[in-house]
Amino acid sequence: MASDSDDSLPPQGRFTRLRKLAGLSMQVGTDVLKSSAKRLTGGTPELLSKNAAEKLVSTLGELKGAAMKLGQALSMDPDLLTPEVRQVLARLQNQAPAMSHDMVSRVVREELGAPPEEAFREFCREPLAAASLGQVHRAVLADGRAVAVKVQYPGIAESLTHDMENLGLVVKTMSKASRLMDGSAYFQEFRDELLLELDYRREAELARGFAKSVARLEDLHVPGVIDGHSAGRVLTMELLEGLTLKDWVTKESSNEERFRVSRQLIRATYGPFFGAGEIHADPHPGNFMVMPDGRLGLLDFGSIKRFSPRFVDANRRMFQQSLKLEPFDVLRLSLEVGFTVEIPGDEAADLIREVLHIAGRPMRTTPYDYTSCEIPRDMRNHFTRNAARFLKIKPPPEAVMFFRSTGGLAQNLRLIGARGDFRGVFLEMAELLG
Repeated sequence: MASDSDDSLPPQGRFTRLRKLAGLSMQVGTDVLKSSAKRLTGGTPELLSKNAAEKLVSTLGELKGAAMKLGQALSMDPDLLTPEVRQVLARLQNQAPAMSHDMVSRVVREELGAPPEEAFREFCREPLAAASLGQVHRAVLADGRAVAVKVQYPGIAESLTHDMENLGLVVKTMSKASRLMDGSAYFQEFRDELLLELDYRREAELARGFAKSVARLEDLHVPGVIDGHSAGRVLTMELLEGLTLKDWVTKESSNEERFRVSRQLIRATYGPFFGAGEIHADPHPGNFMVMPDGRLGLLDFGSIKRFSPRFVDANRRMFQQSLKLEPFDVLRLSLEVGFTVEIPGDEAADLIREVLHIAGRPMRTTPYDYTSCEIPRDMRNHFTRNAARFLKIKPPPEAVMFFRSTGGLAQNLRLIGARGDFRGVFLEMAELLG
């Protein structure tokens, strides 16, 4: 049996992890400075070289936990990185360094009372996917059903806690420096949601609930939970066949196919939110499965976020008003969502209205072409130009996970690059609201 010092486990200790991240920051920072110098002299515009990206993948994959989730988010931004570099970072979405089979066997035995070879009729030693908190193995139940078994990394709870302590120190320092920079409430929301992902029993409950939330959207599929083979650190679910979105986008496909999958992603985001007040808040391309029968499979339910009725209702009305293409009181609805505003109302309304105008292009323009989508770039520029004023317009803490989901949706749609009647898709969602 492997020991707790097994090299396949994420490094332990708050300062050990901080030291590794600090070393990585110096290496990558030097690379960014070199790239910036090249840009000034008319050279390559890339933010990171392929070599620096490989260093990121190696270190963040080893650390796993929150550090790896950061790398997953970075890999989705098409404006910061070249396609070649994004392809390297995309390995963090489900191809982290795997833990040894001895460690897998130990966790399964501790959680299910028997090693994998006894708990399952078949159990593949090589993982299907290895991600930030655990890795997934293909297995077969005694009755012949194929399943996916997610096994949590030993020690990842401590690693994740240490990551949050290190990040919390940064947030605390910034908050003390300026009241406007106080992000403690948002950090607390993110921290609490992330730590909850460690409980696989909770994830099983969320998966069952999410299946009910998408039940009327027949082109979406949530795999069933196998309760008798699930516990706190082991989660067994129906195995979905197909290609993850990460792999599917690298294949040749027609615009019709790309539009179909894009429509499904929109439905998978807004359907559960408006219908049941919850959202899948970890939307990286490794968490969606394009299935052979045409359905879109949804994976990884530890980050399902449930919102307050007030937040959902106000966002629902803002969504419906935006689709009408008529002026509406954007400030009033923003306040109902839970925003606080510390600048004159007219000034805040203009800033928020421009955010909705940029984000709402696919809701107004028909057809809309995501291959030439400039929404992320224009949104980033809008926030940069008005940074001081945006610091005085503060969303409620629960909006953190909503923005994580909808921002990821926009990046996935751009990654797919379909052209079509997206306004019609959003109108479909409005009809579902009744």
